[in-house]
Amino acid sequence: MAERDVLYIGGEWVRSESEARIPVENPATEQVQARIPEGTAADADRAVRAAREAFPAWAATTRAERAELLGKLVDGLAKRADEIGETIAKDVGTPLRIATRIQAALPQTDVRTYVELLGQEEPEEKVGNSLIVREPAGVVAAITPWNYPLHQITCKIAPALAAGCTVVVKPSEVAPLSAYQLFDAIHEAGFPPGVVNLVTGFGPVVGEALATHPEVDVVSFTGSVRAGTRVAELAARSVKRVTLELGGKSANVILDDADLATAVKVGVSNAFLNGGQTCTAWTRMLVPREKHDEAVALAKTFAEGFTTGDPLDAKTKLGPLVSAAQRDRVRGYIEKGIAEGATLVTGGTEAPADTGYFVAPTVFAGVDPDSTIAQEEIFGPVLSIIPFDDEEDALRIANNSQYGLHGAVWSGDQDRALAFARKVRTGQIDVNGGAFNPLAPFGGYKRSGLGREMGRAALDEFTELKSIQL
Repeated sequence: MAERDVLYIGGEWVRSESEARIPVENPATEQVQARIPEGTAADADRAVRAAREAFPAWAATTRAERAELLGKLVDGLAKRADEIGETIAKDVGTPLRIATRIQAALPQTDVRTYVELLGQEEPEEKVGNSLIVREPAGVVAAITPWNYPLHQITCKIAPALAAGCTVVVKPSEVAPLSAYQLFDAIHEAGFPPGVVNLVTGFGPVVGEALATHPEVDVVSFTGSVRAGTRVAELAARSVKRVTLELGGKSANVILDDADLATAVKVGVSNAFLNGGQTCTAWTRMLVPREKHDEAVALAKTFAEGFTTGDPLDAKTKLGPLVSAAQRDRVRGYIEKGIAEGATLVTGGTEAPADTGYFVAPTVFAGVDPDSTIAQEEIFGPVLSIIPFDDEEDALRIANNSQYGLHGAVWSGDQDRALAFARKVRTGQIDVNGGAFNPLAPFGGYKRSGLGREMGRAALDEFTELKSIQL
């Protein structure tokens, strides 16, 4: 059993104020694999004060100095990539191939992006007789989830550090072990004491202490709508800047002239990536009514190819969900879908294994666009296929959501697909399988959140604008 019984504050591994520990389970075996500190509000206060003390000197560093340290962090992450992939496979249940290719690789890209941006000259902007300058916003609290546990940290701390901010990280207590590997790399890279800090613990204790702390200037949160609204409410009391990424219910719209087999195959893979525990998952597949049955047959075949099993087994395409609570939540949605009249095509609530928090890859057909499974984020391997009558109907259904994070549209005519994409109210959308771009702004409309992550746009979340009149 791994014992990560320390926090990282002020450039040192230190003991928590509390002796309490949080068990970390392997979701494939249901066994406790590690214990981490149950941090306290006092721990959060120590970390924030360390970050505040470090802020003036870090804010005064040059772009080249910050780029050099971030470059060393990239090297540290690359050196640990295989170890990180295995850790996330055991922590989250992500199949090892995906954990290595995405979960361990994307954080390197996150950090490298800002090494490259810092290498570019920062242009001065003049408006009339005013010089417009950007300054670091201050101390950042980064509160992150369990589904992409390392990427969700690096996509926050990399732009924050690049902007000249100092940071306190509160990772999810459900899958925290890769955060320790990140901080091993941070320590090795030689960041000045207090610039980056780690406090583990529960959201209602450590997270709320950070959101309300008078010395925190920015809160960057990724998680559920319920928790995000709570963070925003607490942060508003001291008028902090808040960035929220809160999830989605993305539509994969397959127009009548699209390559149906390709669109369905890619759509199923996207919906089931990371066990469906992905905020950008295309969990609503919209198909022309006359092609509904053909799409359902294709989706059934592709879904049943997602073999469940040990995440460390190369043959596994669908690992367990992260916890018993998450498994039970997803099963509850499947039961709700059946009760509300959707047709269960494959999968269901029956456990595909005796041990582990598994849910079978599940597909529903003939789904009512207003039903629960078409409206609420399930966060598991559950796909809803929804028929539409024409393009106008498809657009209405795609926009019939409280969320607006991601989506897709497929057509044999690229211009037609692009025109449709422009009308979907979502922060990102893929046209005919367009590849994920880590340099593009990432974030959502409506209840999917506030602000943007990734690329140059993320720097805006961690800087303040100052006008100097000359």
